[in-house]
Amino acid sequence: MRREPGGVGGRGSPDRTLGSVTTPFGEPILPPATIGILGGGQLGRMLAQAARAMGYRIAVLDPDIDCPSAAVADELVVGAYDDVGAALRLAGRSDVVTYELEHIAAAVVEAIEPLVPVRPGRTPLVVTHDRIAERRFVEGAGVAVSPWREVRTTDELRAAAAPDAVGLPLRLKASSGGYDGRGQIRVAAAGEIDGALATLGRPPGSVLLAEREIDFEAELSVIVARGLDGSTATFPIARNVHDNGILFESVAPAPVDPAISDAAADIGLRLASAMGLVGTLTAELFQLRDGSLVVNELAPRVHNSGHWTIEGARTSQFENHLRAVAGLPLGMLDPVDCSAMVNLIGTVPETAPLLALPGIHLHLYGKKPRPGRKLGHVTVLGRTEAERESRLREVLARL
Repeated sequence: MRREPGGVGGRGSPDRTLGSVTTPFGEPILPPATIGILGGGQLGRMLAQAARAMGYRIAVLDPDIDCPSAAVADELVVGAYDDVGAALRLAGRSDVVTYELEHIAAAVVEAIEPLVPVRPGRTPLVVTHDRIAERRFVEGAGVAVSPWREVRTTDELRAAAAPDAVGLPLRLKASSGGYDGRGQIRVAAAGEIDGALATLGRPPGSVLLAEREIDFEAELSVIVARGLDGSTATFPIARNVHDNGILFESVAPAPVDPAISDAAADIGLRLASAMGLVGTLTAELFQLRDGSLVVNELAPRVHNSGHWTIEGARTSQFENHLRAVAGLPLGMLDPVDCSAMVNLIGTVPETAPLLALPGIHLHLYGKKPRPGRKLGHVTVLGRTEAERESRLREVLARL
């Protein structure tokens, strides 16, 4: 966990440029102002809940009238994530706009930025909307990623699979649109190359990412909050477990060497500053066997691996994101306990036995059950790592 000052100029200094990105400064946006959220999923719902507690009004844009955020928003604008007209209506009702997913069309942000501040901003959205652009950005910031190639044809994939290139096994990924393990396939042997592009199901000539599959020791994530004045802070590093590409469990603070935690925090801070981001950046990382770290994915928003912060940190990722986009000072990110978070995927178990356990907090998102869908999460708190692990095992036994 780390806090950093705003850098040259300090708090309250005028606009300054970070590389090619200009960070705007302005007056704080205070309650009862309205915060607009592009996207109405569970992340928008939890942002809205935190904003309401702070005294803000909330307007949400989402294509689904029954989206999870609808139950807590003051206003819901129904429209697709590329619907500029709907976004303009949202902007007309908002004092500042943020987003809860990176699949918002860049044209939407470009249309509303002249009318209302959009934070984290267009650059983080563009960088993370496309996996290839993201890899180039990360490498340009001096941070490691897995070896990769851009491919469009089977011949290019065959070249990428060569031992002196990406090699096998590799992951073939759509450059945009994939999440929770979707939009990608594993290619483990030379005999799987010929049919790989058809299996992925993208139109002929689509730009794809071929990336070496990493033999990692652990999956980690770092969440950085970055204020309007450039000040930054990192939450304790989380260790994550995925199931079929979907995050299942996060534990924080991660039981890793402090040097690895410091290196992860440095990566998050470097990338957030390089983006000129205002709000929250999550970097998902692979810890290799030798202790080094490579970036897997970035998300310029609150993140599933930070849900534990609602009960487990002095200021949650949701409140800190809102503080940042509203131009307010960041809150303390210290952990209050040892925490774990378990996603409820596909079905919701009987809740009474869960809530009978000590140190347990249940969050449900109001979503209809279906396979592979995140319906809620359980936070587990313990005064020590041993107590957290014991309580986590009890929760998992009931799931």
